[in-house]
Amino acid sequence: MKILLLEDDYILADILFHHLKDDAHQVVHVADGEHALDEASANKFDLMILDINVPKLNGIEVLKSIRSYSKTTPIILITAYQDTKHLKNGFENGCDDYIKKPFDLEELNLRINNIKKRFSIENDDTVVINAHTYMIPSRNLLYVNEQEFQLAKKEIEILLYLSSRKKRVVSSEELMQNIWEFEDMPSDATIRVYIKNLRNIIGKDCIKTIRGSGYYFES
Repeated sequence: MKILLLEDDYILADILFHHLKDDAHQVVHVADGEHALDEASANKFDLMILDINVPKLNGIEVLKSIRSYSKTTPIILITAYQDTKHLKNGFENGCDDYIKKPFDLEELNLRINNIKKRFSIENDDTVVINAHTYMIPSRNLLYVNEQEFQLAKKEIEILLYLSSRKKRVVSSEELMQNIWEFEDMPSDATIRVYIKNLRNIIGKDCIKTIRGSGYYFES
């Protein structure tokens, strides 16, 4: 599943991000409501998990905006509020489920599995990049013209991140922050090695270097 995660508590966000990735989900994390709307309008998600109390636009406002053009994408709200007012507001504006802080990861798994059943979301994690290229992230496999390549986990994650942001420049810093944990941050040289390996497989024209800015994916 491709999941949009809106959470401004970076400790909780990091836990959720890596938990969901370990379950073979693709996860895009944002920390404020405006960024969430940008991602929601630019990409198709199977599920959105939105915290209510976040900067710029709160989760309810994000929910309202998304429901104005997308009626079917399932949305789970995260709330620290213990009253029913915010839950009522969430359901009235189109959320499909909610989870109250603090919660354990097993509860989140149960709610996600329930959403998958309700909306008939399949477990197939095949990601199509173009007519000749696709990957299976959970197995770190990439297929180009039906030829199979076994990639390193980080190579798959970089390719996933770049290909889901086609025609937008992605900096090395953005890749580091969204793919690596803080204590394992790589050097720019390491990023360049991964990019070079990917270019050798999928073609040099697919990932372009924008000098001084980052990388640009064009399938």
